[in-house]
Amino acid sequence: MPCEITLDMARAIWKGSISFGLVNIPIALYPATRREELKFRLLRKSDLSPVNYKRVAEKDGREVPWDQIVKGYEYEKGKYVVLKDEDFQRVDLEATQTVDIQDFVNQEEIDPMFFYKPYYLEPQKGADKAYALLRDALKDSGKVGIAKVVIKTRQYLAGVKPEDSALVLELMHFADELADTGKLNVPKKTEVGKREMNMAKSLIDSMSSKWDPENYRDEYREALMEVIEEKVEAGGKEIEEKPKRAPKPTKVIDLVSVLQKSLEQTGTKKKATTKSRRKQKQPAKKAA
Repeated sequence: MPCEITLDMARAIWKGSISFGLVNIPIALYPATRREELKFRLLRKSDLSPVNYKRVAEKDGREVPWDQIVKGYEYEKGKYVVLKDEDFQRVDLEATQTVDIQDFVNQEEIDPMFFYKPYYLEPQKGADKAYALLRDALKDSGKVGIAKVVIKTRQYLAGVKPEDSALVLELMHFADELADTGKLNVPKKTEVGKREMNMAKSLIDSMSSKWDPENYRDEYREALMEVIEEKVEAGGKEIEEKPKRAPKPTKVIDLVSVLQKSLEQTGTKKKATTKSRRKQKQPAKKAA
C-alpha cells in the first residue's frame, strides 16, 4: 500500500555513502520505525519519591563514579580483560562510512527471519540521479543489495531494498545469530487426516483478506493508557476492577469439531463486518 514517507527526525543518525562497483551514492540514515513506549519511574511507596539507579560495585557495594568505570570482557568466569578506546580503534574495519554492497540477491530467496530493523536512506546533494537509478533498478530486477555497514562500534549485515519512492537499509542477522530450530521440541512429521486438512484450509480462506496495516493496533497500550487516565482522574486512588473475560480453552479434544465451530463463527462474523462496511459506504440521505 503506497504511503507517504515523512522524516520527522531533527538530524540523521549516520551519514556516508552506498557503494557498489565504481558507483558511490552519498546518503543519510534515518530511523524508519518508531516505538511509543510508556515510560515508568520507580517510586518509594510511602511518599512517591523517585528512586534513582546507582552504579554499585559487586565486591563492596560502593557507588562507582563514571570516571572510574572501564569496559571489560569476561573471558573466563570472574576473569576480565579491560578494553580501552584505543583498542576499539585498532579494529580496522574497511569502509566505516560506507554501505558496501557485496552481492545482489533475489529477495524471494532470503528468509524474512534474517531482517530485523529498517532505516530510510536519503540522498545527499548531487546524488538524486544515482539514488533513483539504484532504487528503480532494484524494483525492476526484484533484487536486494546485500551489504556490510559499520554503525557506531559494530558491523552489521544489511539489505538495501526499494520501498515506494525511497531506499531502505534493513539490518540483518548474520547466519550464526539465528537459533537452530532443530533444538525445538516440534513435530517433525505428523499424519493429518484429509478432512481436517480441508477444513483447516477452508478456515484460512474464510479469514483471508488484503493486507492493511491500519487494521491492527497496539490494544494493550491503549487499554493501559485508559487505566492511567482513569487513575489520574481519580486522583491516584484505586479504581474499580472490571470483570475479566473467561480464559479461552487451551486443550483441544476434537480437532474436527473445533475447526467446524471456527468456520461457523468466522462466516457469521464476516457477514456482519461486510454488512457494517456497506452501511458506512452508503451516502447519507439529504434532509427534506
